[in-house]
Amino acid sequence: MAGSWPATASSTQGELASEREVASATSTGVMLCSGKVYWDLVAERTKRQDDKTAIVRLEQLYPLDAEGVLAALEPYPNAQLVWVQDEPANQGPWPFIALNLPEYLDGRPLLRVSRPAAASPAAGSTKKHAAEQATLIAQAFDR
Repeated sequence: MAGSWPATASSTQGELASEREVASATSTGVMLCSGKVYWDLVAERTKRQDDKTAIVRLEQLYPLDAEGVLAALEPYPNAQLVWVQDEPANQGPWPFIALNLPEYLDGRPLLRVSRPAAASPAAGSTKKHAAEQATLIAQAFDR
């Protein structure tokens, strides 16, 4: 599975990928995410020519690899931490991450960017989904 990561990332047994493109001294934020939203974030970062935002992708959420996450965050001790997901706030990985990751962060706040809480994960139309996704990605970078 490690062969499927981009050349700019390293992996820990295929569970976590953290980029080395962003210099730790200049990083203002670290986005943590899982799944497809990773590729949307990378594309937007490239489009914006953003060299201050690192992206850490978690693919195994349970059991939480807290040691691996902390190792990925170590180069960015002063960066803002943001969990990004394209699911609504009350769905997807956020509820689990919000309950389990903060205890390892030594008081560092973990913000969330996601769709608002909803009964359904789907927007109901392709146009509405595309608009929501564009807003979500913009919010992740405009924090």
